[in-house]
Amino acid sequence: QVTLVESGGGSVQAGDSLRLSCAASGYVRTSYCMGWFRKTPDGEREGVATIGRDGDTTYATSVKGRFTISKDSANNILYLQMADLKPEDTAMYFCAAQRITVPDQCDLQLSFKFWGQGTQVDVSS
Repeated sequence: QVTLVESGGGSVQAGDSLRLSCAASGYVRTSYCMGWFRKTPDGEREGVATIGRDGDTTYATSVKGRFTISKDSANNILYLQMADLKPEDTAMYFCAAQRITVPDQCDLQLSFKFWGQGTQVDVSS
């Protein structure tokens, strides 16, 4: 069992930066794919970014160049550095984890088994 706890959300203005963290506990192995997803106020869910065992990353087109996913494998912490935030980035952000057997499986189309409770990000114009 894997437990994920997000933190770092808040209310910011457009153009600001914010860093989200996700602390993972339980049996988290390096073979896990980790990801960030978000749910907008109108209920739409969108994959944001993933990071694989070897640090390979994928990003949604909407955040590419502005968001950076990274991880501290020694301490089982996942990060999402968000820059140049826009009002359309307003959402509940969730981290997720899924064990994979093939590195290429780690992308935004992967079905994730473990989810955190989310942290809210509000961006005002």
